[in-house]
Amino acid sequence: MARGKKRRWLGISISVALVLTVGAVSIAGYFYWSMKATAKEIYRPLPSERPRYVSSDKEIPADPEPPVTDRLSPFSVLLLGVDERRNDRGRSDTIMVMTVNPNNRTVLMFNIPRDTRTELVYRDMEDKINHAYAYDGVEGSLATVEKFLDMPIDYYVEINMEGFKQIVDTLDGVDVDNPFAFDYEGESFPAGPQHLNGEKALKYSRMRYDDPRGDFGRNDRQKQVATDIIKRATSWTNTSSLLPILDAVGDHVRTNLSFGEIQDIALKYRKKLDRIESTFVEGKGSMINGVYYYLVEQAERNRLHDLIKNQLQAES
Repeated sequence: MARGKKRRWLGISISVALVLTVGAVSIAGYFYWSMKATAKEIYRPLPSERPRYVSSDKEIPADPEPPVTDRLSPFSVLLLGVDERRNDRGRSDTIMVMTVNPNNRTVLMFNIPRDTRTELVYRDMEDKINHAYAYDGVEGSLATVEKFLDMPIDYYVEINMEGFKQIVDTLDGVDVDNPFAFDYEGESFPAGPQHLNGEKALKYSRMRYDDPRGDFGRNDRQKQVATDIIKRATSWTNTSSLLPILDAVGDHVRTNLSFGEIQDIALKYRKKLDRIESTFVEGKGSMINGVYYYLVEQAERNRLHDLIKNQLQAES
């Protein structure tokens, strides 16, 4: 991400936590209807005429049955963390692909670097992958990521980060184990285990320029935060804080997951998932016409394609 940018999205952590939290408390009456109203507010289906991406891989069905979440079907989701700007839809500063398979009890996730150079499908040109959102919103991002991976994606979750600190604070913060001491945006993070509130968790997860491993180190810190948020969201029972969380979700999340699908994921899938696995998108930085890009070879894209396919097709 560009140096000095103030709005970077955490990625998988808040995306998964929001989806799980909406349905994590199975209660009747007022809270149930509040959750249902929030799910209706965040629901944004894709256009019915939008064709499903057809992979060149003949082992991927051209017209597959959609996931049936009440039967615990494996599924894939594109998570977009969006930096919104005044009079501008902004750019997707975090682009994460997640595949969920209760058969092997595993979630696989990886970030696609925002500077990755690829074809923007709706623009018929090559540019940074995060510009697909700036030009064409969720549909443009989804089509571009599908083409990049040569793989259809079932769902999307689009989030801006305004509600992040509120959600983390409502979940009583997060626990992390910092590999090295650093200072970032006025906060000090000593080495070792520590408990972070929402504001510090956001800063902890987005620092990269002082990390000797750059994006790879930041991704490891994001995974720490993600793991603890998911653990807290799935075991959280503080119903008195449900309404503030629902307010934050309603204001800052959009998805094509229906209320029933969110309930299934929250109440059924979470009992069937034991592991979060991740990988890095390998590539190299390069200047082209004075612009920095992250270049990913076709062999690496093929590897990512195969990881997703194997994850979705895995049996128990």
